[in-house]
Amino acid sequence: MTHTAGGADPHGGPDATAAAGRGIRVLVADDHTVMRAGVLALLAPESGVEVVGEAANGAEAVAAVRALAPDVALLDLRMPVMDGVSATERIVASGAPTRVLILTTYDTDAEIERAVEAGAVGYLLKDTSREQLVAAIAAAARGETVLAPKVAERLVARMRRPAPVALTGRELEVLTAVADGLSNAEIGRRLVIGEATVKTHLLRVFAKLDVSDRTHAVVVALDRGLLVRPDTRGGSTAP
Repeated sequence: MTHTAGGADPHGGPDATAAAGRGIRVLVADDHTVMRAGVLALLAPESGVEVVGEAANGAEAVAAVRALAPDVALLDLRMPVMDGVSATERIVASGAPTRVLILTTYDTDAEIERAVEAGAVGYLLKDTSREQLVAAIAAAARGETVLAPKVAERLVARMRRPAPVALTGRELEVLTAVADGLSNAEIGRRLVIGEATVKTHLLRVFAKLDVSDRTHAVVVALDRGLLVRPDTRGGSTAP
């Protein structure tokens, strides 16, 4: 079932423009003629949805929004001339009341983030059923956020990941030396810095990685891809 912020009608009945006495006006943009025709065929039986235009690329979609002012623009992500993200940015920047709903086969984090940052109110995958698509269009017309289940799962998983940690070049050198099993004095000699400076760098590393000892710092750094050395021989637990 398609996820919506406020909960679209589970039966797919669009109601966003009921008060106006007309169906939700939709623009369909996809560079694949067969796919575009398929979407039109899915929406044709829906009395609450009216397809008012088609576009074969992002530039045509932007022009069609300007000319037709649809309630919802259903855009493919990857199109020639101008892609869906760029088209979304143009539509949003124009101040048009049209809501943009992405319909694509791509569900990577990067693609999802680009579309959302551009101003799309929703992100659907092309395995979406007719009922889910109609419900999503109705929700988008109301300004609600619409996400395909797979997309919602990816975003939740991403939010649960540990925040990325950035170590300075010197901190990485010190931690690499720790992974090599060197003591603070030996690290100082290797890097030509004082032992007190070594301790300072280690304390900063501990704080960034949220650990309290050298061995754990190396293990966490390896796990997060900050270090590539397989040797995790730790020294004493004191910094």
